[in-house]
Amino acid sequence: MKCSAGLGYVRRRTDVPDASEYCRAMNIRHRSQAKAPEAPEAPEAPVHPSPAAGQPSRVRDVLTTALDQSHEVKAEVQACAEDLGMANERAKARIEQGACMLPAAQALQNGLAVEERVQGCADDLQQLANNLSDGVDEVQAVEQALTRSRLALADSEAALALSRDAERTATQIAMHDQKTGLPNRTLFDDRLAQAIAGAERHGWLLAVLFLDLDRFKLVNDTHGHAAGDTVLTAVAQRLMRNARDEDTVCRNGGDEFLYLLINPSGREAVAHIAEMVHKTVGLPVDLAAKQFRVTPSIGIALYPEHGMSGPTLIAHADAAMYCAKKRGSAFEFFEPAAQAKRPPAQQSD
Repeated sequence: MKCSAGLGYVRRRTDVPDASEYCRAMNIRHRSQAKAPEAPEAPEAPVHPSPAAGQPSRVRDVLTTALDQSHEVKAEVQACAEDLGMANERAKARIEQGACMLPAAQALQNGLAVEERVQGCADDLQQLANNLSDGVDEVQAVEQALTRSRLALADSEAALALSRDAERTATQIAMHDQKTGLPNRTLFDDRLAQAIAGAERHGWLLAVLFLDLDRFKLVNDTHGHAAGDTVLTAVAQRLMRNARDEDTVCRNGGDEFLYLLINPSGREAVAHIAEMVHKTVGLPVDLAAKQFRVTPSIGIALYPEHGMSGPTLIAHADAAMYCAKKRGSAFEFFEPAAQAKRPPAQQSD
């Protein structure tokens, strides 16, 4: 015996609540009770807005709403499936009991109820798709803002690196002699002041050597300033090769150099270093198949014996250098009695 009604148009079981009652029980929005969805609360404005400020909060709200709606749609679809399953079971039971025709009105009512619920699910799915699309747009906006921030950060880091390089270059130029690359007088005075402070605390001995190149003016006048610069550079390199890491060699200007010894072992050690410097600097300088030879006159002042301040030590070393030049010796230590005939230095301790 054939049945003329499809399973979708059978009468619903009387013990199954209708769609509206089911939705109210499950707190699900039914199409017959549809109303505009409530917009999620807007996140509070950040105190310090930035290109991506507030974006994570908006994305979180959108995706949270979409997740909640997905649960609702899932429950609605499950309810529809259960109703259809129970309706089919009831129709099967009636067919087994010999029923052939089902009331058309009841079947139409049941079909319309199912259609309404399915349409409600479709509307919810569309809303869910819209919310997810909004979430994707927000995520893309955040990613673009982060990309801009990374680029801006990279630009800032590059600018900072350039600024630091420029600062180092400016410091190098300001604190070093351009011809020889040695520290200039400004940097030497600073290091000497620091050395005196350390010597005062730890009881160190300090020695300041003042060097003046003999016959250097003759090189300049005879062979030109280029030859003189070559000699100065060679002397600077020789002084640096023999200096310890803690010592400082400075070009004082012209053909004068300063040499600071930190905590030598004694007066004899200072004399030994001065003799070595005199021999090293006095070696010939080769230039264009010619040899130039200049020898230094060296004056030495000791801390604290000959002075307690940087200017005084340098002035006394300068005076001792003139004494060595006058006597024709390689070096001389400062001797107050020997300087009595010279005008007194203006610096004082």
